[in-house]
Amino acid sequence: MATSTFADRPQNKTLVLFDVDGTLSLARQSASIEMLALLRELRKKVVIGFVGGSNLAKITEQLAPTGEPVVNDWDYAFAENGLTAFKAGKELPSQSFIKFLGEEKYKVLVNYILHYIADMDIPIKRGTFVEFRNGMINVSPIGRNASIQERIDFEVHDKQHGLRVAFINALKEKFPDYGLTFSIGGQISFDVFPHGWDKTYALRHVENEGFQEIHFFGDKTYKGGNDYEIFMDERTIGHAVTNPLDTARIVKELFFQ
Repeated sequence: MATSTFADRPQNKTLVLFDVDGTLSLARQSASIEMLALLRELRKKVVIGFVGGSNLAKITEQLAPTGEPVVNDWDYAFAENGLTAFKAGKELPSQSFIKFLGEEKYKVLVNYILHYIADMDIPIKRGTFVEFRNGMINVSPIGRNASIQERIDFEVHDKQHGLRVAFINALKEKFPDYGLTFSIGGQISFDVFPHGWDKTYALRHVENEGFQEIHFFGDKTYKGGNDYEIFMDERTIGHAVTNPLDTARIVKELFFQ
């Protein structure tokens, strides 16, 4: 399908893509009523989509807090960097991390990660240290079951001690031949996925759709952050934001003047 699907939009050749955590909502929290209202208004003008690292269930909690199918509120829905993808509510072909790596290599990788976490000296540890997703694994030294305050505290501790960076460097040294990329995102974790399966993967679904401009909004746009590659990609116009309020401000300046 071409962008004629969106012929009712005044700027139907413009696609605006958003990161989720830190861009549309605070990390792992629901987007505000004001943000969701702004996105509904923006969708009347341009074509919109999200590109999140989390799975679709987690993104739904953040962007569709009432439990309605989140894919119906967006023209494009890209979970797990676009490995799980929807256009106009219909699912697009997906990819699998486990098929790429193979069970044996995957087992060796996860065993190493769990041993490394067991030896880490950090103030607290909770649960779910490795979360298996369709297109990646998410690794959290503190555990994804940490509370919001515990996440905030860990992020501060991590910035002081560089725990995630050191962890990633150890993995790069141990598994140089696995063909993997390691990307810090959110407050407490980092993603592990095959080379090229960063957020630019989502662009594969739209590059032949006839868009004249593709904007991307993200907060982790620095090198090593999980928005960096798509932010820097020559196919996108990148906008670095500091929080959801900053996102709203720039969106209004660009599209509502």
